[in-house]
Formats: sequence, structure tokens, C-alpha cells
Amino acid sequence: MSAELGRLLREVGAVLFDFDGPVCSIFAGYPAPQAAAELVDVLRRRGIDVPPDLASEADPLEVLRRTGAAGDYGVTRAVEDALCAAERRAVETAEPTPYGREAIVAARQAGMQVAAVSNNSAGALTAYLAAHRLTGHVSPVVGRAYAEPTRMKPNPEPILRAVRAVSLPANRCVLVGDSLTDVEGARAAGIRSIGYANREPKVRALRAAGADVVITSMGELARSLVALDSHGDSAER
Repeated sequence: MSAELGRLLREVGAVLFDFDGPVCSIFAGYPAPQAAAELVDVLRRRGIDVPPDLASEADPLEVLRRTGAAGDYGVTRAVEDALCAAERRAVETAEPTPYGREAIVAARQAGMQVAAVSNNSAGALTAYLAAHRLTGHVSPVVGRAYAEPTRMKPNPEPILRAVRAVSLPANRCVLVGDSLTDVEGARAAGIRSIGYANREPKVRALRAAGADVVITSMGELARSLVALDSHGDSAER
């Protein structure tokens, strides 16, 4: 394992995983642009005049953010409900990230606590974890606050909820995430971060955002955690 990654892992007792990216590609079989377009249709059915840039938005989470920023809670709830339903459908065809499951299992075997912290809905996370026999490995599961998109990462609140649930100091927790919002949220929460970059431009972006370590495969993390366990580091946790 890389010395930098191994050193970080020896200093923490809990690994918090972002969901879409490190664990799976949630919209692999149900494309995110399709889900976003369906949310835009919800707005139109509500009589909302949708601007062109929002009409062409490919990220359903961004549609929710923009809706919330408009300030009509009833409309935000309608979009939230539609997004929760879309995510529940999406996890049925989500594509597991190579070595994502192995990293979760290895973290538990190394004596670490494992949590999920996501801007996706908790219902979608729970359904995926159950389908992939991971429910017993991951607790707590912290999803997006209902119809309050300002509380999504990079807001540190969901990360801090997970930190409180694992009952460890913030500096003994690390978040594994693939987006700038993950790294920014981790820094705001006072915890470490491992950036997962499956494309070269992401490596530079995550490093620039302040990720403590950047990996290009979840296999790197899984192998490092296995090495920790084999060296008996878990006994110190």
C-alpha cells in the first residue's frame, strides 16, 4: 500500500463512504439525465416556468438544489419525492464500483467502524446495501435531509451526524468521496478525506480541493485496509 494512505488509515478508527462513486454508480442503468428530465417535468406540471439551463440540467441533485433555492417548499417536496422514487428505481440497476464492496468489508475486518454519508436518499442506500449483503457492515446510513437540499454536502451536517453516531473524535474519521463537495464537506467537518478519482482530471481537482490522499481505484483502499488487518493494527482500535 502507499505509505501516505497507510499512514492515514493507521490514524483513524472509522471510514465514512460516500455512496455514488466509491460504492456504486447509482445511475448506471437509469441515466442521471433521464432522472433529471423527469424532475424538470414535475416542475412544469406544477406550473413552474423552467429556464433553459435548468431544463437541460443533467444532474438530478442539481435540479433539487435549484428547486430548493427558489423557496417554494411544496414544490421542493414534490421534486424530493420524485427524486427519492427515481433513486429507488436506480439502485436496482446500479453498477457496483470495482472493489467498493471489498473496501467496506476490509475496513470492518480491520476493526474500523463503517458509515455511509450521501447526498442520495437513505432509502436508496439502504436498499442497495441490503441487495449486496452489506447491511451488517455499514452503520449509520446518513442520506439527504428530506426536502432541504441546503443540508446536502458540502454542508458538513450529514458528515457530523455520522461522526457523532460512530462516537469517535472527528480527527479519527475519514471520508472516502469522489467529488469536490465530499472533500469540502470533510474539511468543514474537521475530518480527513480520501479522494477517489477514476479520471485523471479528477485527481488534480481533488488534490487542489485539499483531499489528504487521492486514490485512482477502490482496490488501493481495499488492499491497504487488508494490509492493516494482517499487520495487527486493528488491535489498537
